[in-house]
Amino acid sequence: MQPQGEKTRKAVRWISEILKDQPEARPGELVMQAISKFDLNPKESEELMQFYKRAEQSR
Repeated sequence: MQPQGEKTRKAVRWISEILKDQPEARPGELVMQAISKFDLNPKESEELMQFYKRAEQSR
């Protein structure tokens, strides 16, 4: 499932690239960095956090 907002999708792509290059990186920390880097509003931030929670649960 793809996030809805453009900034949120950019954040997911950014996090995915880092995780591809650095599999030991912690997604939770990257999410917090992405929220700041992409200036996500509270709704977008929540969507990004939920996206990674769902991804973790489906593993």
